[in-house]
Amino acid sequence: MEINFLALVVAAASTFVVGFIYYNPKVFGSAWMTAAGLTEEKVKAGNMALIFGLSFLFAFMISMEMQFLTIHQTGAISMVGGDPSNALPSFQAFMDDYGNVYRTFKHGALHGFLASLFFAFPMIATIALFERKSWKYILINSGYWVICLTLIGALVCGWK
Repeated sequence: MEINFLALVVAAASTFVVGFIYYNPKVFGSAWMTAAGLTEEKVKAGNMALIFGLSFLFAFMISMEMQFLTIHQTGAISMVGGDPSNALPSFQAFMDDYGNVYRTFKHGALHGFLASLFFAFPMIATIALFERKSWKYILINSGYWVICLTLIGALVCGWK
């Protein structure tokens, strides 16, 4: 099993597509700006090249890790030290039988959704509570990551 860099790049880029739609003023953009205490001027004053560049890097990092949450065969590969060529013949027999089990978009989406529910939401909520942000803020930002992580999980797991 190899790392599919194209799937990782597409998965990372998908966060921009989702964000473009999700944070559009006609969807959640205006509500998010109000909940975040932002104005158009503050948003436009940011270094957008840096923001988008780092956002892509972070989304790529998330996509890399999502492979290990969604593709269970990575656990088998780690059991042989990461190099299947050094494994006993039983490893190849195992991979022949189970190498593509649960390697579907649906399975990846499930794990992405669970990651958003049990990792992203609690982290966003904890930070927001200490920042004294509203539940509206928490739910808008968490909703974005529910969609993104579900999509990332689907892409990295199902794309072979």
